[in-house]
Amino acid sequence: MKTYVVGGAVRDELLGLPVKDRDHVVVGATPEEMARLGYQPVGKDFPVFLHPETHEEYALARTERKSGRGYKGFKVYAAPEVTLEEDLTRRDLTINAMAKAEDGRLIDPFGGAADLRKRLLRHVSDAFAEDPVRILRVARFAARFGFKVAPETMKLMKGMVHSGEADYLVPERVWQEFAKGLMEPHAARMFQVLKESGLYGKLLPELKELPEKFSGSLSARFARLAWPLERTEISSLSDRLRVPNEVRDLAMTASACRNHLENARTATPARLLELLTAGDALRKPERFAELLEVARTAQPGLDTTRIEHALRAVQALDEGAVARAAGSRQAIPKLIKQARLEAISRAV
Repeated sequence: MKTYVVGGAVRDELLGLPVKDRDHVVVGATPEEMARLGYQPVGKDFPVFLHPETHEEYALARTERKSGRGYKGFKVYAAPEVTLEEDLTRRDLTINAMAKAEDGRLIDPFGGAADLRKRLLRHVSDAFAEDPVRILRVARFAARFGFKVAPETMKLMKGMVHSGEADYLVPERVWQEFAKGLMEPHAARMFQVLKESGLYGKLLPELKELPEKFSGSLSARFARLAWPLERTEISSLSDRLRVPNEVRDLAMTASACRNHLENARTATPARLLELLTAGDALRKPERFAELLEVARTAQPGLDTTRIEHALRAVQALDEGAVARAAGSRQAIPKLIKQARLEAISRAV
C-alpha cells in the first residue's frame, strides 16, 4: 500500500501558491484494509476515505469507463491492481495529473510541470471528451491562472460542443464551475474560452456584452454580468444556470432599479424615494450598498452621492414618532412617506 499527494496540491506547490487542501491516492489497498487502519469511508460513487487524524481525503486508485452521456455516464473501477499512472490518466489536465510520493519525488507522466512553465492548459488524453463539465473546468482554470488553452485541447472542446456531448451538462455542475470562475482573478478569460469553444452561445445566449473586470462578492459579480439584461432575460439565464436565489436577487433588483440609478443626478426627491423602495434599501442596507457599487462599476462616472444622502436622511428619521403623532392607523403610511420626502428634500 502506497499513498501519494495528487492534483491541485501538487500543482499549487509547484506554482509557489498556498496549498489549502491535500487529496491523496492510495495504490494497492482495499476498502477493508482502509477501514482496519481507521479511515472513515465517505465516497458514494467510488471508495474515498477520511484520514482518522488529519481528515484529508484518501481515494483508492481507480479507472473510469464511459457508459453513457454526460457527467454521470461513467463506470468506476477501483482495485489494488490499479496503478498510479492509470489513476492519473483519467484526470482532465496535465497540470492536475501530477503526484508526489511520500519521499517527495514528483511523478509527472504527462508533462504537467512543463505545461505549468509554459502557462498552458492541455488535456491528458482523449478521454477528456467524455465529460462535458471539463470544458467549464478548463475555462475556470484559465480564469484562475490566466493560462492559454492548448490548440489541440481547444479543438477537442469544440468537437464536444459540435457533437452534442455538451448538451448533457448537469445544470448544478454548470453553476458550481461558473460561480468559481466568476470569483477568479481573471474572470473575463472564462468567457473568452467559452466563446472560442462554442459553448458560450448555448449556455449564455442572453449575454451580448461582457465586462472586462469583475469585483466584489459572487452576487455583485453576477449582477454586474446581468446589468444590461431585462428581468425576463435574467430569469431565463438564472434558470438555465441554476443560480441560487440569494445570487439572482441582487441582479433582479439591479434591473428594477437601473433607470433610477442612471438618472439619480437629476432625480426628484420622489424618484429617489422610489429608488430606495425598489432597492429595499431600508430593510437591506448592505445589499443596497452592493447594488450601488455594481452600478458604479457598470456606469463609470455615475455619481451616487445624492442617493447615499437620501438614504442616510431616511434612516435618520424617527418614524416611530411620526406614527405616534398620526390621528389614525390608516394615516400612518401617508405621513411616513411625506416625512421621508421632506427629509430627502433637505438632504439633497
